[in-house]
Order: sequence, then C-alpha cells, then structure tokens
Amino acid sequence: MPLRSSHRVVLVVDEQSNPFEVGCACEIFGGPLRPEIGFPLYDLRVAAPRRSTPMRDALFSIGAVGRLDEIDGADTVIVPNRPDVQTPARPALVAALRRAHDRGARLVGLCTGAFTLAEAGLLDGRRATVHWTLAEDFRLRFPSVRLEPDVLFIDDGELLTSAGSAAALDLGLHIVRRDHGAEIANHVSRRLVFAAYRDGGQRQFVERPVPPATGQSLATVLAWAQQHLDQPITVAALARRGSMSAGSLHRRFRAELGTTPLAWLTAERVALACRLIEQGAPGLETVARHSGLGSAATMRALFKRHMGVSPADYRRRFTARAG
Repeated sequence: MPLRSSHRVVLVVDEQSNPFEVGCACEIFGGPLRPEIGFPLYDLRVAAPRRSTPMRDALFSIGAVGRLDEIDGADTVIVPNRPDVQTPARPALVAALRRAHDRGARLVGLCTGAFTLAEAGLLDGRRATVHWTLAEDFRLRFPSVRLEPDVLFIDDGELLTSAGSAAALDLGLHIVRRDHGAEIANHVSRRLVFAAYRDGGQRQFVERPVPPATGQSLATVLAWAQQHLDQPITVAALARRGSMSAGSLHRRFRAELGTTPLAWLTAERVALACRLIEQGAPGLETVARHSGLGSAATMRALFKRHMGVSPADYRRRFTARAG
C-alpha cells in the first residue's frame, strides 16, 4: 500500500552542503497538500547541527531548522552533498545514521552524501554510486563498497545513493515511484517539468552535453514513440520519424539522453506497464500487450529488472490505494 504523509523524511544539512541537492529534496519530499494528488506525500523535516548553517561558498545560510536528534524519529534520512569529502563527517551525525540504520530506516546519500554513509560503515558490501569525478577517491577510501561509478543512482534496498546534481531528482522521483506508484511520480515530475523516468542504470554523463544545432530534434520522435508503445517499434522506424539514419539516431540518443533507443523504449514500456497495473488492467498478458512488452514471461523478466519487484507484487502494493 502506498505511503501516506505520516512517513517522516529528515533532510540533513551541514556546513557547505550543496543548495541544489537540498533544493531537490525539498521540492520532491516537502511542500503542502498537492491538489493534483489530494494529500501530502511525506512529512519533511530539515535537521542541522546548528541553528544557522552556511551553505556552499557561504552563498546563504539556512536558519531555524531542527537538530540532529530529528534523525531518531525518521523513516527516511537524506544526506546531501558535502564538497569537502576529506574532512570526516561529524561523529554525532555518523552515530545518528548508524542508529537509524539499525532500526530499519531508509538512508539516502545524494552525490557525496555517499561518503558520509560509507564513513558510517553502512555501505560495506553494498552497491553504491557517487559523482564520476570522485569515483577513484571513493574506491580507494572505501574498498569494501561495491562502487558502480557510471550510473545515475543505485537502489540497494534501504540504502540508496545518487550521482551528482540532477541525479538527485532522478533518485527522488524513483523513491516516490517506489513508495506511491508511477501515476503519482508522474504528477510530481510534471510539476517539476522534469523527465518522469530515467532508469538508474543510465550513464552519468553523455558524449556531447550540448549537441550541435542540426535542426533535428528527438522531441517529435520521443512523443510519437510514447503514443505507439503498444505497437512494434524498430530503430529504423524511429530513425525515419526523425529523418535521420539509424547511426545518427543512436548518436543523438547517446548525446541527448545518455542511453540507446532500445533501452529508452524498454524503460518507457515498463513505466506504461506500471500505470496500467495501477489503473487495474486485468491480467499480465493484457498489460504486456498494451505496453508493448510482448508476452507475460518477457514482461515479468523486464519488469523485475527495472522495478526490482514482480508485476504481481507491484499490483498488490499499488492497486489497493488508501483513500
């Protein structure tokens, strides 16, 4: 059953925390009642070791926030970026994170927040990611962590980590999807004017961050594909829609989306399958057919790979919504 607003999220900020990651967490997990959804998704609290905490480069300070003991009542704890990863995290924070982990709270490290979780010993033997520029340093300092440096985020159960900057939005929306389902995650992403679903396995960076202005855009190609997910779609068909060769299409996808056309299509179809299940579509064969995932067996495998649960488990969780 989806979580309700009684799920408490504590966002930890400290000196030199990155305002971007802090803002991402506040936008996704905070805010008042959302008319398009009908209820607050989370009860967000902000905690800091001091009443006034300067953000990165002393651009501004956050004041009148809760203290670190807020962590002891949290269901989810978010540790945002801290630029100076060479200075050890505060012992009080490390101890609070360990207590939270011991009682089963979910811990989220945004960007270099993974360093804080690793310093607490919570990532030993677990999968994690961090900004690609810090991957080598992280690997040398924490060899027991199974670092995956070229992905957007890692969901390893109750421990989640993301790469830098915008990947915080990707991980935040993934958590909303995991807690509340695809439809509500889509509402949140539309409000943020941000892509509703980027798979965590996508690359952190793209080959050409700013593609040359060729007059060709993937926007019309993507929109057409999203409207025809229930039909067979080949790379050649997508290329024709974009008036380009298959090779050019692959390059455009890599440059603009950081993935391949087929990987993008699969992710979109899984997202559609989630919505169909939530809306009560009967039977896996029906969902597989309308989402373009083929047979029920193929859908089970792809769904499990992308969502971490079976379609049956997803249906049990998200079709019995609380009122």
